Amino acid sequence: MKIVMIEPINISTEKREEYKKKFAEKGHELITYSERAASDAEMIERAEDSEIMIIANQPLSANVINSCPELKMISVAFTGYDHIDMEACRENDILVSNSSGYANQAVAELVFGLTIDLMRNLKACDKATRESKTRAGLIGSELAGKNFGIIGFGSIGQKTAKIAKAFGCNLLVDNHKEHAIGKELGVEYLDIDEVMARSDIISLHVPLKESTEGLIDGQKIDLMKEDAILINTARGPVVDSEALAAALNNDKIAGAGIDVFEMEPPIPEDHPLLNAKNTVLAPHVAFATEEAFLKRAEIVFANIENWLDGQPQNVVS
Repeated sequence: MKIVMIEPINISTEKREEYKKKFAEKGHELITYSERAASDAEMIERAEDSEIMIIANQPLSANVINSCPELKMISVAFTGYDHIDMEACRENDILVSNSSGYANQAVAELVFGLTIDLMRNLKACDKATRESKTRAGLIGSELAGKNFGIIGFGSIGQKTAKIAKAFGCNLLVDNHKEHAIGKELGVEYLDIDEVMARSDIISLHVPLKESTEGLIDGQKIDLMKEDAILINTARGPVVDSEALAAALNNDKIAGAGIDVFEMEPPIPEDHPLLNAKNTVLAPHVAFATEEAFLKRAEIVFANIENWLDGQPQNVVS
């Protein structure tokens, strides 16, 4: 079968060649590209006669899917798949597998990078030090003893909870079915409004779907404490950026650490969070570590191998 990696997935040339050889030995052809396609037309040119496609987080439209009549399987080098037209996949009987789990550790760790940066004023500390100033006005807060709210208690939410517990936080989780890990960590399950109102730190870990788009709107943000911070490493559209920026600029909340936006970076110059006060912004980097990329590649190609063997895994369609 013809397998096309339609965009790079951040593995070395040596690793790509290793996978090419492995599939060639089984009678399959793996074609890879080192840069993203610039348009749907270029994506179609690359993949129109492929039977298996590998894609990361580049949007995959119905136009491209419908133009690939031989396509039978898509292995997504990403946890989320809201960038893929799943209806077109269903209509064309295309199986889609994702790479859930590859970046759990990476994302959870960045949550605390953003949190500590905000709580200990690291950006301002760096600036003050370089300008020969002192710590005046830069006294921060500790994580220990704080209420750490988690919205979305899947794999990444649970990993985040473990780290928060190690810091000595009290764990508040929005209404979820109870998990064994929740009992082990002493999680308190509350409705989302209570989590928003009682938390000192709120970390978002929900997928993007109809029910979560705009979930954290102005009303939810208004529930937050004035000294609370919001961390979003989930999906940009889960948060109303205009409402969040207004709350930050009016000192309604203390800060926000944002890794995801309504679009993939670079974000436009007029994005409301770019000039909002007390923010730490990152260009969708939470998942991006060397270790995570290696895990991701292993899952991506295992998905394909298992599908070829008639035992598909990580199926999302």
